[in-house]
Amino acid sequence: MERPVSRRTVLATLGGAGSVALAGCLGGADQSHDCELTEPDPVTDLERPTLGPDDADVVVSAFDDFACPHCATFKLDAFPEFRTEYVEEGLVQFRQYDFPIPADGDWSEPVANAARGVQERFDDETYFEYATLLFEQLRGDGYSYEAIEEHAETVGDDGCLAIADAEFEPYETVVGADREEGVNRGVSGTPTVFVDDQQVDPTYDAISAAIDDRL
Repeated sequence: MERPVSRRTVLATLGGAGSVALAGCLGGADQSHDCELTEPDPVTDLERPTLGPDDADVVVSAFDDFACPHCATFKLDAFPEFRTEYVEEGLVQFRQYDFPIPADGDWSEPVANAARGVQERFDDETYFEYATLLFEQLRGDGYSYEAIEEHAETVGDDGCLAIADAEFEPYETVVGADREEGVNRGVSGTPTVFVDDQQVDPTYDAISAAIDDRL
């Protein structure tokens, strides 16, 4: 089943970043599914996913594209240690922002929408669990409706609802607001990480050093 044209191209033109692409990341993914989809109502207001206390001394913000392989490297290789050492110790609050470049015109915004749907139906912890599975999927076989459905069910969601979110993009406004904030902060590629207002390399060592300077 071929994907119909959607409104996602509007996001790709924000901030002049629509021409940025990483070719060949997701080619050949199976785009079929067996769900009977109902278009969800648009969602215009949803808090961005966060981990850690609101009164933390340091805030770390990350701008990611779910179809960016470098974002997968950050989330799968650097983020777990950072989360254990700083977020779970209550020293840092982590804030996640969507920033579809798009790295892949078929999947950047749809996968972001699927993840935000999981967040709204469950909570931020489940969002991050689902996001990890999605980045593992990107690093492996690439995205498909089947993968979006399967991983949603792994975290306890209705897989067909996740597919509907990917197909109809009801969180387009929410994702677009994240992206606009990134553009306003000078983000032009992904992943981009800030420790408070300081942009740092998306590595554990760089993030850790910047945090330690503030604690």
